[in-house]
Amino acid sequence: MFTGIVEEIGIIEEVKRGQHSAVLKIRAEKVLEDVHLGDSIAVNGVCLTVTSFGGNVFSADVMHETLDRSSLKGMTKGKKVNLERAMAADGRFGGHIVAGHVDGTGTIAGIQKDDNAVWFTVKTSPEVLYYIVEKGSITIDGISLTVAAVGRDSFQVSTIPHTLAVTTLGLRREGDIVNLENDIVGKYIEKFVRAPAPESDSAGGGLTKEFLSKYGF
Repeated sequence: MFTGIVEEIGIIEEVKRGQHSAVLKIRAEKVLEDVHLGDSIAVNGVCLTVTSFGGNVFSADVMHETLDRSSLKGMTKGKKVNLERAMAADGRFGGHIVAGHVDGTGTIAGIQKDDNAVWFTVKTSPEVLYYIVEKGSITIDGISLTVAAVGRDSFQVSTIPHTLAVTTLGLRREGDIVNLENDIVGKYIEKFVRAPAPESDSAGGGLTKEFLSKYGF
């Protein structure tokens, strides 16, 4: 699990492409301070497993599903990426619950300066936009951000100078593709409300008053 608080910006050293997969070699410093084989590191919001490391570089495999759903399929040597280690059990929870499982991508449709803040407008699919709510949380390229506004086919976030300085968001331009992960809490709530309750028949309604009463709520 991650929190969406980016620890450093890494650089893609090499991309080895297979028919439907890839291996990324990424140059980093901070996230490798206590790294072990099998550790999870979020790369632009995508949870990847460390398969090798040494000399301030680590490697990670990227499978077919991940390439299909994320912007990692467009990675090239020299690209900068946001990096975050998995949250330690005794760490501070600075952002929100981030699984590192990207729901889809969005396109930067607008960038507007507002005094010391910068507004980003991101267009995305209806399937991703459905779970985005005003003042809720959204992960953009692994960055935990607060949704400032939601439109018919896009949403907006307002970012402070610090966020722009320590993440790749400050390098983004209109037309760039970004990874998006919805707040997992909303998805769980929807599942519980819509799915038939355990031990109910197929005509059962999902999360009902009777179900809550049965289990002590």
